[in-house]
Amino acid sequence: MSVTTEQVETRVVETLASFGPDQSQITRDATFEELDIDSLDLVELAQVVEDEYGVVLKGEDMKELKTVGDAIDLIVARAG
Repeated sequence: MSVTTEQVETRVVETLASFGPDQSQITRDATFEELDIDSLDLVELAQVVEDEYGVVLKGEDMKELKTVGDAIDLIVARAG
């Protein structure tokens, strides 16, 4: 099963939107800080990603991620 960037992007945006920010604010260039996404939200996002795509994101990975696009690209790279 191959995972497309579009699938991952849709899922990440949906998940982040559930934490509060308006879906229209969640772009690839948006930073987690701008969206008011905290480390607990990112842990929850990592859980969704693991359940859905079998991709494990560790704490160190999450610290490296600054933007929504960074997260999407990392998930797609690991899912491939």
